[in-house]
Amino acid sequence: MESGLDSNTFWLAMALVLLVEGFMPFVSPATWRKTFEQILRLSDGQLRFFGLCSLLLGLLLIWWLG
Repeated sequence: MESGLDSNTFWLAMALVLLVEGFMPFVSPATWRKTFEQILRLSDGQLRFFGLCSLLLGLLLIWWLG
């Protein structure tokens, strides 16, 4: 089995991102809107912290699954 990233794997990953991102606005738009408004009130430092945590978790998952 190939260990490299081919275009099919990339597009499958993009499709999964779209499915995850679109789930809450479709299922519960009011909750999604309220959550988004709360996110907008976070400071830059708080947003950077959550962004860093997401990046590290993503890298950890890639390393673990790869």
